[in-house]
Amino acid sequence: MWWQDAVVYQIYPRSFQDSDGDGVGDLRGITQRLDHLAYLGVDALWLSPIYPSPLADFGYDVSDYTGIDPQFGTMGDFDELVAAAHERGLRVLLDLVPCHTSIEHPWFREHPDRYIWSPVDGPPNNWVSAFGGPGVESRRGERPLVPALVLSRAAGPRTGATRKSSRRCRTSSASGSGRGVDGFRLDAIDRLVKDEQLRDDPPASRPFPLPLDPEAARLEMRYSGNRPEAIEALRALREAAGDALLVGELYRPVGEYERWLEVLDLVFAFEFLFSPWDAERLRAAIEPAAELRRAAWVMSNHDFDRLATRVGPENLRAAAVLLLTLPGTAFVYQGDELGLANGPGHEPPFDRAGRDRLRHPMQWDAHGGFTSGTPWLPLVDPEARNVADERADPGSLLNLYRSLIELRRELGAGFRLLDAEPGVVAFERDRHTVAVNTTAEPRPAPEGEPVLATHEGEGLPPHAALIVRN
Repeated sequence: MWWQDAVVYQIYPRSFQDSDGDGVGDLRGITQRLDHLAYLGVDALWLSPIYPSPLADFGYDVSDYTGIDPQFGTMGDFDELVAAAHERGLRVLLDLVPCHTSIEHPWFREHPDRYIWSPVDGPPNNWVSAFGGPGVESRRGERPLVPALVLSRAAGPRTGATRKSSRRCRTSSASGSGRGVDGFRLDAIDRLVKDEQLRDDPPASRPFPLPLDPEAARLEMRYSGNRPEAIEALRALREAAGDALLVGELYRPVGEYERWLEVLDLVFAFEFLFSPWDAERLRAAIEPAAELRRAAWVMSNHDFDRLATRVGPENLRAAAVLLLTLPGTAFVYQGDELGLANGPGHEPPFDRAGRDRLRHPMQWDAHGGFTSGTPWLPLVDPEARNVADERADPGSLLNLYRSLIELRRELGAGFRLLDAEPGVVAFERDRHTVAVNTTAEPRPAPEGEPVLATHEGEGLPPHAALIVRN
């Protein structure tokens, strides 16, 4: 499969490149900048949602799964983007949002039976939404902000609402595949199926290994999501997608991934994403995910702190080595290759969860280069870090990413974590050894012929990484 050792570049379309001066990125802008992805050497790009949306959930409240939001362009612009990407050897992934729609979707008016409704005036149970507050909060006749779809009758023969919802998902997937799309990232897939009896979630019996809203952390997601019937529901998506890549956003412990991988190709390794920059914690997150052989390695995205903010600028080069030498598929969020940190966001927030600070525009030159107009969010620091300057500097972070992506083709399929000095993550990849120093103290370097280093000189300095050939 093409994706087994691929690097996928995530594009947040509003913030990548504006082609018409309205301050918002668009599809033509992405097409204009594809040579940047080709320069990096990535294998594919993933587009965050480009569907029509009233932006109550900033694009994840979809009002038409088969269209393009006019702010991003037209279906013709999308077809040109896919063709241009394929000409450069780049695959294209779309975001698919199967668990909920916008209230402006025609289904909400024409097929209310496809949605979950509270049978009482107010919340019918103790479910908590991903952003806090009731998980089911509207009685029949009211208008929830982002209404959840019914997919509760997933096991056995599909009838009623589940059959209709699954058919719509298949139509969406088939439509995308028919336009040359190579795969889908499935949003919040652990919430795909909910208990049809709307039973209360029980109290949590153990700490959850990923960050949660405090209300949600007190409960175990047993009925509000993570249902065993979801696997059967996903088989309909698998059938519709054919051999297209399916990557699941599964916000669950890595120990639960195996059953989801019966129908998905990859699952994001979120315990790795949220691991502190600490060797012991990183090893604990890497080992079980690597054993699955189908974890998608990721260190930041449009929902969580940027890599530079999370690990600190001093560790960016070592973090790049770690991400891009682990076995399997790696995802890179736009701007991480420049060292772009969180920005100031916007007041009042555009995004209801306040994630604007993670989505500031791409910085193409010292003046910005993103738009000829006023950007929807200000650029963070284009004079300090931008594509033009970093491309011209052989020692830049951008060119380190490029070198690592080229080198990873030579690392082979083998993987074995090694015992190492305190504060060091070390592992073998066939005939290569990778060592990452997460500390502010020097450590001994592994033996072997140096192939790539984040530093000059001998040993393994603080915050450094080294790859040697055995």
